[in-house]
Amino acid sequence: MLKWFKVLFAALFLVGCSNNEVSDGPLRIEPFKNGDKIVLNNIHGGSKTLLRTNDGFVIEGEEKKVLMIDLFGTFCKPCQEEAPALTDLQLRKSDDFILIGLTHLEEVTDEYVLEHFAQKYGAFYFIANSKDNARIAETVTQDIGYKQALQVPFKVMLKDAKYQQVTDVWENKPDNRYYIGKIDTKIIEEDLMRILEEK
Repeated sequence: MLKWFKVLFAALFLVGCSNNEVSDGPLRIEPFKNGDKIVLNNIHGGSKTLLRTNDGFVIEGEEKKVLMIDLFGTFCKPCQEEAPALTDLQLRKSDDFILIGLTHLEEVTDEYVLEHFAQKYGAFYFIANSKDNARIAETVTQDIGYKQALQVPFKVMLKDAKYQQVTDVWENKPDNRYYIGKIDTKIIEEDLMRILEEK
């Protein structure tokens, strides 16, 4: 009986770490539409408006910057490990690049994210802990045709509201539009520099 309970618990835990429940059937989340504006509040203070376009997203007033959307979880070890390097990248490339971290696959308070993630792991970039994060994630995955269960960390880069090709460190797909799992920030920076140089 104990063995059966452990198997059942493990299965429930694995199901709980994906977003299958929002991708299938009647619980499907409606993606954002062209022209929608999503005000995101930074856990560090301030806000930014994410503007939905036909092809992707831009930050209102910072449309010329390359935008990275990072779906992460405070519980996620790779997300914790990436945080200081992502902070460094944001600080060094702030004229041309903006990183928006979106909590995903969990329900926690802003104070929790600030204390147990940002301060603890050095994540001093824009982080939104919004009820709209799941809808943004659904929109992104539909835009790029990502069909698998969403795992964190999961990142996309956009330039001029269009999803950019980024290095696929796992399968070496030539037209890859996302990063999944822990990615060396040097790879992200190389992709960023290439994207910035492209006309």
